[in-house]
Amino acid sequence: MSDKKIEKIANEIYDNVGGPDNVEKLIHCMTRVRMTIRDEDKVDIEKLKNIDGVMGVVEDDTLQVVVGPGTVNKVADEMVRQVGVKLGEPFPLKNVMQSTQMTDKELVENKAAKVKAEHKAKQKQTPIKKVLKAISNIFVPLIPVFVGAGLIGGLAAVLGNMMVAGDLSSSWTDFIAVLNVIKNGVFSYLVIYVGINSASEFGATPGLGGVIGAVTLLSGVTPEAPLHNIFNGQALSTGQGGIIGVIFAVWVLAILEKRLHKWIPDSLDIIITPTISLFVIGMMTIFLVMPVAGVVSNSLVTSINWVLEVGGAFSGFVLGTFFLPMVMLGLHQILTPIHLEMIAKSGSTLLLPILAMAGAGQVGAAIALWVRCRKNKKLTNLIKGALPVGFLGIGEPLIYGVILPLGRPMITACLGGGIGGAVIGGIGHIGSIAIGPSGVALIPLISNGHWIGYILGLLAAYAGGFILTFFFGIPKDAMIETEA
Repeated sequence: MSDKKIEKIANEIYDNVGGPDNVEKLIHCMTRVRMTIRDEDKVDIEKLKNIDGVMGVVEDDTLQVVVGPGTVNKVADEMVRQVGVKLGEPFPLKNVMQSTQMTDKELVENKAAKVKAEHKAKQKQTPIKKVLKAISNIFVPLIPVFVGAGLIGGLAAVLGNMMVAGDLSSSWTDFIAVLNVIKNGVFSYLVIYVGINSASEFGATPGLGGVIGAVTLLSGVTPEAPLHNIFNGQALSTGQGGIIGVIFAVWVLAILEKRLHKWIPDSLDIIITPTISLFVIGMMTIFLVMPVAGVVSNSLVTSINWVLEVGGAFSGFVLGTFFLPMVMLGLHQILTPIHLEMIAKSGSTLLLPILAMAGAGQVGAAIALWVRCRKNKKLTNLIKGALPVGFLGIGEPLIYGVILPLGRPMITACLGGGIGGAVIGGIGHIGSIAIGPSGVALIPLISNGHWIGYILGLLAAYAGGFILTFFFGIPKDAMIETEA
């Protein structure tokens, strides 16, 4: 079916359901476009049925427009493309009234969102930034999962150590095992989640992306009868190549699947396209991607660990200083797969505790602003709204709502983060067993009982950000008395 025909069906469906504003979200199955409708009275069922290309309409908890196999994914993709969302994501409303009565937290979040949007609007969309945005979109939905599972795993590690030390009886064994089962539900099958999200980002079928991720687990392959690396003859290991390899393989999957959708007749598309896609990309993943990505990920982790080991305090200072600018440029998302590879290879990531110091530096800077600019009620209200989550490692309200708009405190906050990073790097071997929140909330995830060193880094960053901002980072206009 031609692109014009697909676009015509999509437009006519919108015309007869009350427009995109009347759709809350949209997904599809094998034959039906499924829409969650906001106002059922705006839907014209009879006109929907009479659209050329529509085979029927089913009214259920969702409004289901039957367009047939092969066509349904194209129509659904066109409909969400027009709105600027992805399948399953909420449709935006053009006219949303905001309450004028905002709490301090809502006020700073609102300002932060506005500044962040303005900041991003000034940035040119280069190919590198598009790649980074894609990586960000893959991992951002998983952040709550990392936080929850990471903290549960941290609790299991603390309790396990206490039991070994004799502070807890063996009756805690089952409880600790349950905590680890929950944690492993995420991290043991992370490649599947990454495969699904990568497919959604690159435009492939999410289920197929999940299967390609699962292929790297080599289910059913035993040490007695292994699959071999075609380059060196050694046995492939489960998860070799990690999530870096999965992301690349699913990107290739998306290219192939899109081509097949165009080449295969609609009546056969639902059968032939997924079969060929899985076979070709599955073979490629096992025999090409896993060996090559394995070398890349091993080299990357080894290099980073070497830099941190040799560079010590200097490496920590540089990383801690420049992490906030990386966040502003969106470059920090590229570190997520690196953290995960470091955890998979060595049990912890030495990068995360150092980078967490950047957030601590801006907390110290914000406290200095609060003290020196207490007559500026508008500013202090913003700081009061952003500080609590800032201590817990959620830094965007402080970055975009307080620090960045003022200019000079941004520099002193970065240097404060560098001081904390230097302490962490100088002590050495302070790692996190999982990706989680930074700030105070990262303490339970610090590996091998090195949490005292991490706290010393936090205190150094708080103090560094405070002192540097107090004496050198206060803009004169920020101290002018204003009303809230």
